[in-house]
Amino acid sequence: MRILAYAAAAFLAASPALAQGGGRVTLQAYAGIFKDNYTQTVLAPFTTASGTAVQYFEGGTSAQMLGTLRAQRADPQIDVVIMDVTTAAIACAEGLVERIDAATLPVIAELDDQARSSGGACGPAVTYDHLVMVYDTRAVTPAPTRWAAMWDPAHRGRIALSSPPNIQGLAITAILAHANGGSWQNLNAAMPRLREIAPAVQTFDPNPDGYTLILNDQVRFATGWNARAQLYRDQSQGRIGVVLPEEGTVFQINTINIVANSRNRAQALALAAHALSADAQKAFTERMFYGPTNSRAQVSPEAMARTALAPEFRNRVIPLDWNEMVRLRDGWNQRWRREVIAASGR
Repeated sequence: MRILAYAAAAFLAASPALAQGGGRVTLQAYAGIFKDNYTQTVLAPFTTASGTAVQYFEGGTSAQMLGTLRAQRADPQIDVVIMDVTTAAIACAEGLVERIDAATLPVIAELDDQARSSGGACGPAVTYDHLVMVYDTRAVTPAPTRWAAMWDPAHRGRIALSSPPNIQGLAITAILAHANGGSWQNLNAAMPRLREIAPAVQTFDPNPDGYTLILNDQVRFATGWNARAQLYRDQSQGRIGVVLPEEGTVFQINTINIVANSRNRAQALALAAHALSADAQKAFTERMFYGPTNSRAQVSPEAMARTALAPEFRNRVIPLDWNEMVRLRDGWNQRWRREVIAASGR
């Protein structure tokens, strides 16, 4: 108990916004295993140190979270939101979340360059994830190393791909564009490969998700996010295989934002400061394998090796600019509908 008291005192001293203590704050973020692990590793220590209760509102997808923010614009019930960077950019442009910088939230100075720039004028990156290929280790041998494995005719009808506007669909398109045309923006370089695989795809809207479809023997390959895939790999005792393919990957970036006109702004800033702190970033990476955005986080080598920030994988991360992707997204979505979904016969 003495150690906990000292830790709490140090935490309060390092975060002036917490000195007020007490009160409550409402966080909107992802449901399921994200909620479970984030609550245990990030939110519970925050409450212990600050005395501020955190109400966790399960927001669904980032698009659904944006809808909630729009619906509550005149009377916000949410104080802090964690959502993907492309959707957060829309929320920022619409004035649904605050513009914020290191003068207001000093911990931003500890973040790496990409984390600071990703959110634009609004909240910075709080987690890095990356796109992976997941597969059924019982049905696919030898273990694949490239995205190209999904194009093998032997797996026709056993592929799950998420189509745009789902962020996974945008990500795989950018990866194929980079691999075949040298630039992630070169949509024309990705389209032939996407049209080629389209008839082999069982679903472009994996439901509930690709990991579960594999475990239920419905598909052999799917795209997925590394953090969840790593947990499912462990829980399935290796049935789910996880690959960061040689052709590359892209970061999926979640930002943390203060909702405009928050009722509990001081507590909201304190929660954001804690979530971005080195200790919280380390704890969540070691629990769920999201890459840390705080450059001072001392993550164990074992946990870091299961993220795209591991030294051996960094050169496979394509430098995709998600702010630019926001501009391109609608056009890509239309091309997918006309050329890829149509080619599947669905």
